[in-house]
Amino acid sequence: MKKILISNDDGIDGAGLWAIANALRKNFEVAIAAPMRQQSGMAHALTLGKKIEYKRIDNFDFETWTVDGTPTDCVKFYLEALDVDKKICAVISGINHGANLATDVLYSGTVGAALEGYLHEIPALAVSIDIHSEITFEQAAFETEKYFSAQFARGENFFYNINFPKKFRAGYAEFQQVRLGKRDYLNAFITHENGDGRNFFEVRGKIFDIDDSEGTDIHTVNQGLISVTPLNWKIANL
Repeated sequence: MKKILISNDDGIDGAGLWAIANALRKNFEVAIAAPMRQQSGMAHALTLGKKIEYKRIDNFDFETWTVDGTPTDCVKFYLEALDVDKKICAVISGINHGANLATDVLYSGTVGAALEGYLHEIPALAVSIDIHSEITFEQAAFETEKYFSAQFARGENFFYNINFPKKFRAGYAEFQQVRLGKRDYLNAFITHENGDGRNFFEVRGKIFDIDDSEGTDIHTVNQGLISVTPLNWKIANL
């Protein structure tokens, strides 16, 4: 049985992580390597110059590891240090609680984890779902497993970013391959001073879509379809 590595950026307790792991187990052997805590917005960051804690979690269903680092740390550590027999044949990252659309892929830890798999020359998926979606993680995982299995059976390498909409347009899953849109944010920086001379800020942003035209991932999910955007190594060099 082929072996798949699952990771995410929501952390080891993320509901989407376990949903996709359970959906894949009927056809694949599943290993999990996920961050100990929330790591959203970490992109393809790699921890250097300090010790990183890791531990194995007792689980009768899956080989499960958690790492006190970034999503990329998790995937890289598993593929290069734990997968000594090179059994992993694909990496799936997600299911992320919140969309990763358009140019947001450059910030996404979900996409970063999948990218690390692709850089090891194995197929990779980054999977996300709208934070307000009526579609459950279990439904999204079921549809993702079917889509992944069909693509994997073709025997080609791929790196796809998948986003599920708020609800299905026709009441059932429809996948559509599209390009990235362009998304920005109208950011407000809220500053604070804590009384001892130290200053802090937090960012609160409102989405501002620059390109959500037909043929983009933004337009596709807004129409109730599941967007599939092929990515490659060039996305890391934009």
